Amino acid sequence: MRAEIISVGTELLLGELTDTNAPFLASQLPSLGIDLYWISQVGDNQARLVEVLRRAWQRSDLILTTGGLGPTEDDLTREAIAELLGEKLEVVPALERELRELFARLGVEMPPTNIRQATLIPSAQVIHNANGTAPGWWVEKDSRIIIAMPGPPREMQPMWYHQVLPRLRQTVTGAIIVSKTFKTFGLAEASVGELVSPLLSSANPTLGVYAKADGVHLRLTAKAQSQKQAEAMIAPGEARLRSILGEYIWGTDSDTLEAIVGHMLMEKRLSLAVMEGYPGGLLAATITDAPRASSYFKGGLVASSDEALRAFGVDAKVISDYGASSAEVALAMAEAARLHLGADIGVSVAGVDEPNMVEKGLATTIYIGIDDGKDRKVITANYPPWDRAWVKRRAVTAALFELRKILATAW
Repeated sequence: MRAEIISVGTELLLGELTDTNAPFLASQLPSLGIDLYWISQVGDNQARLVEVLRRAWQRSDLILTTGGLGPTEDDLTREAIAELLGEKLEVVPALERELRELFARLGVEMPPTNIRQATLIPSAQVIHNANGTAPGWWVEKDSRIIIAMPGPPREMQPMWYHQVLPRLRQTVTGAIIVSKTFKTFGLAEASVGELVSPLLSSANPTLGVYAKADGVHLRLTAKAQSQKQAEAMIAPGEARLRSILGEYIWGTDSDTLEAIVGHMLMEKRLSLAVMEGYPGGLLAATITDAPRASSYFKGGLVASSDEALRAFGVDAKVISDYGASSAEVALAMAEAARLHLGADIGVSVAGVDEPNMVEKGLATTIYIGIDDGKDRKVITANYPPWDRAWVKRRAVTAALFELRKILATAW
């Protein structure tokens, strides 16, 4: 089955909103054995929307749309589908009654424009929306399916999981596609590509290499008649990837470094404290994104000046002898964080923070310190003169990656 996704909304074209619906749906289709060939964005213009739908109708078996199902005049997905199929929109009394009852429960009078959300065409069936006022549409005609869903992800995703996905599973037959992603850090994309090049020529399973914010990802994808067969096809490729990349692989699929590190700390009953300069608190914020972080994370200290370093317990002589951006100070910061907050492990991130470094084309040197009261380690990393936010994110990822390696071997 060939599929196409159409995201509707002028706000997408203006850059006011980022389309997260299309990537979400794209990630859902492989497990159904559905091949996604095209993704489009179109504004709130009926003529252009009909044009995009007509093109999709000519080349795809399944068309998924998100957006354009609201009550206002610029919500035109229903009208465009009706025009495409040459069918007439009519108000469905049962839908109108449900809408009015919903507004009554909310203690609000239903605006007249919301009546548009109670319309259907003969080929459409309603997909109930438990999280909003915009019902979806399931349209079947001429061996094609159009599934229209609301734009807000908090409405679209529950509708997908609870109503659309189960029905598609019953509709779709044939091969399924299974993917597994391996997440690495510490090697450049080109280096990873060279190391795994023997696997890149495979037709099934296939291997893709992608640069991401948290490192380089490799995705193995197999197509088979069953989940079990696809997983069996992926297994030899996974074994080869792990033998080639070893400790550079830090996780798979939905894993995050902060969650992995957090799980290891809880498992070993260890606590963590951090002190950071260059990232400005991003390391602490990232650590607290993990579930149950409060059970092992003592806290984070942001030291953006020599005065702050001294106040948090870093020896003034070390600062004056080596400078705030140095390996020596990074180690002192890690120790001070551990002692100041009473943690088992202290981690620090220090780096050069001169004005206009990006504009000057200067590389950023980052120092990561780790101290557990017995052993100390410092890692130095140089980053290209790119976006400051990117360097901060890479520094935080590097700190968590190094901590994960130590936790895997030292305790």
